[in-house]
Amino acid sequence: MNKGYVAIIDYQAGNLRSVQKALEKASVTAVITSDPLKIRGASGMVFPGQGANDSSLRHLRARDLVQPIKDFIASGKPFLGVCLGLQLLLDGSDEGDEPGLGLISGRVRRLPQGAKVPHMGWNQVAFQQEYPEFEGVPQNTNFYFVHSYYADPIDADVVAGTTSYGIDFCSAVVRDNLVAVQFHPEKSGDVGLQIYRNFAGRLDGGA
Repeated sequence: MNKGYVAIIDYQAGNLRSVQKALEKASVTAVITSDPLKIRGASGMVFPGQGANDSSLRHLRARDLVQPIKDFIASGKPFLGVCLGLQLLLDGSDEGDEPGLGLISGRVRRLPQGAKVPHMGWNQVAFQQEYPEFEGVPQNTNFYFVHSYYADPIDADVVAGTTSYGIDFCSAVVRDNLVAVQFHPEKSGDVGLQIYRNFAGRLDGGA
C-alpha cells in the first residue's frame, strides 16, 4: 500500500538528516521541508529538533510554520515530536521568553540542580500507558537523551512515559494522534527504530 510521505519539519533546529535516515530504514519516504503545501499533503509529520527554545520558535514563526503544524495535528494524521519537538508543543519554557505552540498545556522546566546538566546518555523510560508507537518496546528500555529541560504537562493523562534523573520527569506524551518523546529514537539503536517502524505502521496513504 502506498503510504505517501512523511514531512520532517525544517526550522533550523538540527538533527534532521538522522531522523530522515531512521524513517528510510523503516521503509518510509521522508521529506525534509518547510513548505506548507508539502506539510499539508503529507501522510505523517515528524517534528524533531536540537537547539534553543527562543531561536527555534522564532524560526518557526518566520517561516509561517506554526499554523500548518497545528492544522496537521488537528487533521488526525500521525504526528511524532522528538526532543525539542516535544518541548515546543507546550505553553512556554524556562529556557526563554518566546511563547510555545500551546498544543499541550504546561511548561518546560530546567532539570534540577544536583544532577549533571545536560542529561546526556542512556536512561530508562517507564511507560505509563499503551500507544501504537510503543508496541514491541519493553518496559524500562534504555533510550538516548540529550537535554537540559523537560516537559511538565498540566494534564497527567497525557504523560505516557517517565524517566528518573534527579527527579522523575515526563519523557513521553500522547494525545489522540499526537505522540512526542524527550529522547532520540533515531540515536537509540534498533529499539528506537522500532518506534519509527510503529509510526510508519500508522500511515494510511496520505491526504
